Amino acid sequence: MNTRRALLSVTDKSGIADFAQKLVGHGFEILSTGGTAKALRAAGIPVTDVSEVTGFPEMLEGRVKTLHPMVHGALLGDTRSADHRQQMEAANIHPIEVLCVNLYAFEETVTGPHTFAEAVESIDIGGPAMIRAASKNAANVTVIVDPADYDLVAEALSANSIDSLRTKLMAKAFRHTAYYDAVIASYLTRIAGEDGLAETFPLPLRRQQSMRYGENSHQVAALYTSPLSQPGVAGAKQLWGKAMSYNNYLDADAAWELVADLPPNACAIIKHGNPCGAAAVGSAAENYDAARAADPISAFGGIAAFHGIVDVHAAAAMTAKGNFLEVVIATGFSPEALEIIQNRSGWGQDVRLLEAQLPSDAVDWVVRGIRGGALVQSSDEEPGHPWKTVSSVAPTPEQLAGLKFAWAMVKHVKSNAIVITKPGRLLGVGAGQMNRVQSVRLALEQAGEDAKGACLASDAFFPFPDSIATAAEAGIAAIIQPGGSKKDEEVIAAANEFGISMVFSGVRHFRH
Repeated sequence: MNTRRALLSVTDKSGIADFAQKLVGHGFEILSTGGTAKALRAAGIPVTDVSEVTGFPEMLEGRVKTLHPMVHGALLGDTRSADHRQQMEAANIHPIEVLCVNLYAFEETVTGPHTFAEAVESIDIGGPAMIRAASKNAANVTVIVDPADYDLVAEALSANSIDSLRTKLMAKAFRHTAYYDAVIASYLTRIAGEDGLAETFPLPLRRQQSMRYGENSHQVAALYTSPLSQPGVAGAKQLWGKAMSYNNYLDADAAWELVADLPPNACAIIKHGNPCGAAAVGSAAENYDAARAADPISAFGGIAAFHGIVDVHAAAAMTAKGNFLEVVIATGFSPEALEIIQNRSGWGQDVRLLEAQLPSDAVDWVVRGIRGGALVQSSDEEPGHPWKTVSSVAPTPEQLAGLKFAWAMVKHVKSNAIVITKPGRLLGVGAGQMNRVQSVRLALEQAGEDAKGACLASDAFFPFPDSIATAAEAGIAAIIQPGGSKKDEEVIAAANEFGISMVFSGVRHFRH
């Protein structure tokens, strides 16, 4: 049992020949299977087929090749144990000291065009079994699942320091198989049509970007993405600017989710997770100007999102106002627009330009972490509940248009949420207050004189009629709210007293 052996069986063959050559240089016999063995032989590296070790040929279209005691005994045998060594010698099992495996491309299969049969056939069985076996026996076996670690392992073998590396590789290997299984479980859950909230909730996440820090400079953070989730900010392509920060991503996501609910060419400006401006009154440039006009002070250092392409006119509008934006996100940028923004004096490399796909209105899962766990819920998509006019005065067509815009906006504002709009324009926002009447006051203060004849939306019911009286004093003409309060009749009576049209949506949109 003095021969050193390494088993190499990989789907991703990048760098494998060079790594195998280095192992040969350290005195290893190379065992391999199928396509990997063929690639190594083509590179002039001597290879022993696993079938020679097991005494069985690959069978069942390659489904069974390494699932054999001669392989798993070699991976699991603890050579520190005299009893294990005796049993291995009796069975003529030679230990495997290095295992290099990466898995069938299930993720790549199911994220592209495929049939269900093709997806199932892409589920690796032998690979995860070997990885887990070698990882359990990391005191004796070096397990490698990532080509990026080949040089690290080769250097450790040369320095005779491989033992200190094995625990890290062991942890990485279990993360590798856990992610792989989570992708499979998530895919099959969707195919089976289950609600997704079973007793376990496997969520495959892969690190896409490390960050300098999190919300604050003493916190560490990274961006992780899930391959089976809907497109959005997490999958956006950055075209220009500094690396995105943790807070940039939070605000950009809020802006992108909001603008996706607005008409084409709409623009939304977000600051600290809440909209400070939004408009859908014309071109992208006109919408930017109208959105910024709602609160130009808060718009400084904000995130601008466009439902569509940023053209040369929109770029000129953004760069001509003396305003600074942290992030601009859109479905695309014209070459002329990119040039204008990149050359804007004072912005330089600071502004980040993102190109992203608009999310669909299909329900997705939203996961929020709490210490020691996570809360999972379906995404807040508009269910299409019919609206009901409850006041004696019905909204005019213009007011109805204003209410529709307000209702699209309010679910993207932190509770208690109040927005004031006219058709296609956000005028005022009251966000995150501990009582609803204070949110009403803040929104009215921001709207100013524009509140006269405007529409107001509330994300949840009014518990008292005091907010209606406050809105009436400022000239609000129409209100939409979910309804459902014990004091609905008093609230409706107040609307009738002040001649305000009131609509119940029947749907609440809390956003904590």
